[in-house]
Amino acid sequence: MSSLTEKDRPIVQLLLNAGTCPRCILRFCCVGSQMLYRHPHKDLMKDLQEFLKNNQGKEDTVCLDVADPPCKRIRLEHREESAADVNHNGAIPQIPEADSGNAARESSALKVCNVCLGILQEFCEADFVKKVCQKVNSADYQFTSFVFSVSLPPQLSVRERAAWLGLKQEMRNLGLPLAKDDIVQLKEAYKWIIHPQLSEELGVPADGKSLFEVSVVFAHPETDEECHFLATACPDCFKPAKNKQSVFTRMAVIKALEKIKEEDFLKHFPCPPSSPKKLCDALEIQCNNGAVFVAGRYNKYSRNLPQTPWIIDGERKLESSVEELISEHLMAEFKADSFNFSSSGREDVDVRTLGNGRPFAIELVNPRRIHFTAEEMKRLQQAINDSSDKIQVRDLQLVTREAIGRMKEGEEEKTKTYSALIWTDKAIQREDIAFLDDIKELKLDQKTPLRVLHRRPLAVRCRLIHTMRSEYIDEHHFRLHLKTQAGTYIKEFVHGDFGRTKPNIGSLLNRTADILELDVESVDVDWPPTLAD
Repeated sequence: MSSLTEKDRPIVQLLLNAGTCPRCILRFCCVGSQMLYRHPHKDLMKDLQEFLKNNQGKEDTVCLDVADPPCKRIRLEHREESAADVNHNGAIPQIPEADSGNAARESSALKVCNVCLGILQEFCEADFVKKVCQKVNSADYQFTSFVFSVSLPPQLSVRERAAWLGLKQEMRNLGLPLAKDDIVQLKEAYKWIIHPQLSEELGVPADGKSLFEVSVVFAHPETDEECHFLATACPDCFKPAKNKQSVFTRMAVIKALEKIKEEDFLKHFPCPPSSPKKLCDALEIQCNNGAVFVAGRYNKYSRNLPQTPWIIDGERKLESSVEELISEHLMAEFKADSFNFSSSGREDVDVRTLGNGRPFAIELVNPRRIHFTAEEMKRLQQAINDSSDKIQVRDLQLVTREAIGRMKEGEEEKTKTYSALIWTDKAIQREDIAFLDDIKELKLDQKTPLRVLHRRPLAVRCRLIHTMRSEYIDEHHFRLHLKTQAGTYIKEFVHGDFGRTKPNIGSLLNRTADILELDVESVDVDWPPTLAD
């Protein structure tokens, strides 16, 4: 049963006289019935007025009995009555009504609430719910459930504190207790009202774990004016931020309210708060789908194609990249806002990636479309492959965020196989390079290569060449097949990078060596799963 007891009578009377809306009154009375908050504003106002008219000695229900889960904030019915809870006649002390009490109560139904600034009034009505749903439907998202979030004006915390302090003072004068912890939070009450309406209009359930978020951002023109006294009392709580228009953010205000002394608050802000001049504004109604992740393997057949856009000092060096050739199709099909590309390692612009390809993953941010069948993913893969002869994609599939971790593990822990075309300054014979085939687990010390020193920290990295196999071509050329630890700089292992990689092919052959071509033949990461053709 959700009811107001005789103990709640002074709270109801005080707040009604101050211009508080019925739903906020229920919150301060610690009423946890979700169904009660969903009753029409006029009905709630009528019920509260009836409650005040009833005899003092009996407990009255505000509305009909409703079946609801217990609110975690309700401990009202379990409190022990102290001797101070009653006067010498055994009755609850009463608060005198303001002049023209009925008129005051009736007008409060028309005024903007002095605590919630209209959030639990205007913005709980069907017209606003329809406005939100129209925004959602026009955005053309795919979703099977939703989570609702709301951003409130920072001064609501100030007004709620003021209402509570005003009640606390009056209740103390009457010898009655008031527990702040039991007050139902405004956001929680608002969601109790809004969730079923949104769910009915959108035709899907509300789910706290849903990846599709509907959010409403409320603002109020008097925020800075009402919070200014906090900046004077607690200046260290308010520091300018680059992306914030005002220093009075919700977290800064809450921090200041925790710090300011009660007597200082009472000096600077009316308790209970006065009626606001204006209603809140619904500044933004936004939709956002959780990211979708697509993975696969790519082959790169061009020696003039970077993995990611090659831009130096704001100038683009090459017209395209592996990232762009793949992502432009995904962005179009998933209707996403943006994307983030990652892969298991990377190859240089002049290096091909052959064999089974290199694992990659793309995070598609805020996609409108999220449901794809296996057949649709195959068609998408074919579209990517038909669009360019520079790359090919295989095993394209939807994956989870967690699964991408398996790909990143391979960057340092797995092995990679390469094929290098090598030139030497001095003539060589087959027997001069044959010994390379017998070298196993060759340890290298690689100082950060000069060519990447601008973007990598200076360090000496220990790497392993597991095996090598040489193919003689002519007196100055041979091909070397290498199986190495992931993260090995192959070009530097060949030419030595001015002695920064030791040993190197040049030092092993006792002559100058350089690399002419390099191919990645395999990236030994067993991810993503291979798909049937």
